[in-house]
Amino acid sequence: MTVRDQPPFTTRPTLTGTFGMVSSTHWLASQAAMRMLELDGNAADAAVAAGLVLQVVEPHLNGPGGDLPLIVASPQDPVPRVLCGQGPAPAGATPEHFSAVGLDRVPGSGTLAAAVPGAFDAWMVLLRDRGTMTAREVAGPALHYARHGHPVLARVCSTLETVRELFETDWPTSAAQWLPGGDLPVPGSLVANRAWADTLERLLAEEGSAGGTREHGIDALRRAWSHGFVAEAVDAFVRRPVRHPSGPVLPGVLTGQDMAAFEATWEEAVTIGWCGHTVAKTGPWGQGPALLQVLQTVDALGADDLGTVEGLHALVEAWKLAMADREAWYGDSAVVPLEGLLDPGYAAQRAALVGHRASRELRPGSPLGRRPRLALQSLAVEGAELRDVTAGEPTVRREPGPVVTPEGEVRGDTCHVDVVDRWGMAVSATPSGGWLQSSPFIPEVGFALGTRLQMTWLEQGLPSSLVPGRRPRTTLTPTLVLRDGIPVLACGSPGGDQQDQWQSVFLLRHLVSGLGLQQAIDAPQLHTTSFPASFHPRATEPGVVVAESRLGEDLLDGLRARGHEVVVQGPWSLGRMCAVARDPGTGVLSAGANPRGMQGYAVGR
Repeated sequence: MTVRDQPPFTTRPTLTGTFGMVSSTHWLASQAAMRMLELDGNAADAAVAAGLVLQVVEPHLNGPGGDLPLIVASPQDPVPRVLCGQGPAPAGATPEHFSAVGLDRVPGSGTLAAAVPGAFDAWMVLLRDRGTMTAREVAGPALHYARHGHPVLARVCSTLETVRELFETDWPTSAAQWLPGGDLPVPGSLVANRAWADTLERLLAEEGSAGGTREHGIDALRRAWSHGFVAEAVDAFVRRPVRHPSGPVLPGVLTGQDMAAFEATWEEAVTIGWCGHTVAKTGPWGQGPALLQVLQTVDALGADDLGTVEGLHALVEAWKLAMADREAWYGDSAVVPLEGLLDPGYAAQRAALVGHRASRELRPGSPLGRRPRLALQSLAVEGAELRDVTAGEPTVRREPGPVVTPEGEVRGDTCHVDVVDRWGMAVSATPSGGWLQSSPFIPEVGFALGTRLQMTWLEQGLPSSLVPGRRPRTTLTPTLVLRDGIPVLACGSPGGDQQDQWQSVFLLRHLVSGLGLQQAIDAPQLHTTSFPASFHPRATEPGVVVAESRLGEDLLDGLRARGHEVVVQGPWSLGRMCAVARDPGTGVLSAGANPRGMQGYAVGR
């Protein structure tokens, strides 16, 4: 082989094999999933094992009390299906209640911001309906790490440092769990969550004593969660007043009855045909369809080469338009004109708005002739404000927002896992919520509640208005890609509002430009913050593009020349992509994982 014939450099190889592949945001989760494949489990079994481990080893990024959307398909059952583990607003979460306690918006953290926990139930529904193993089998690795400890990440320790005063002063149950003896854990030291281990053991005992089929056992475990001791403990804890970030000391409104009324549900995926493939996303209760809008808009512009200023400019402007539509049209509290939003003719209309210069406006469209409406508060918050680390999945932002180091560390994020097995089943899952810093630790059950309600507006009549029983519009957005009706790619990324932006860069480079999985993951990233953020305080930065320095001065200067306010970050700072793939013709499997942050890994053979 000559030097000219050698493959391009990547930070790690694209893994290939024929047995099974996993990519996740933590190496322990990836290996736990691979263990299930080695024990003759399938991709669903493996994904559940990884998800339960992520709840233990990345407690600053997700937890049992959080939320989970995932997409699954297989050659035997090729229609992509979405499993929605995004819990709705509790019955008591009304605008009138927030007004009565003196709040004009949902807090960014604390029990008052809690939606109904959905992640744990969703993992169990996936196991019951698509898996082959018992809950005890797939929970083995997570139970071990919760009981006996795992080497704690430096990022967990740094997160704890930022909330130490809050824990010690106002959230004593969190301090007791995460600051034992009043000390911060040292990176690499063993950290356990024995309260969660005890809860898992009690849940698994319900499975074991249920009798009947494997499915009956899993449902018995789920009942113990939503109707039994877990729901009772959550109900009792939420009644206690706690301090919220804006200052008030208030109880939450989530009840055991809210938990009993919820179960994760299967839904049709939203799909478009693109680049010879079918791209599947969640419904508009998440931001997923915005990715589909962007892909169509870029197609209409005929500018899909991200090695040019024209291609980067087109992608950024397409995202501004799609996110403006997200603000006006996406949510679960009103009818969403999805058919109009995904019509190719509408994409052409939107593409016609993209000019040579960067736009600084928020320009929602009028699908099916309907007039857009934006939340009044979304138009009032501009600029990067200092954000509280407790407030959820902070997007990667410039100072004075969450710090981004050259190595890619961010204050807050979420998780992702992709799995493909030797039979061709593929799962893409993005668990999040219930971060250790989101609300006080519930010592009776060993987890914190999520704060997804912060993504709703108290103003009524909007698709994303706070309405009891309706889901907050989540940022969590897994992706499944099919070719000729067969799943060929599962991918995703943590990153709040940036998740689909980073995925669009990956998809264009992989499926259009032909880069391999790892090469497309490694390639320089960028995103825009020129739209209202989903998380408190919901700020916008008109015209801002955040880019890795590796894009190079020519492209960065080209964007500046077109009027973009370019904020340059470290060379390896943006994106947390995971991806697995399968070639249906040969059965060859592949996987890649993100090197940024020194944490994500792919495994397989």
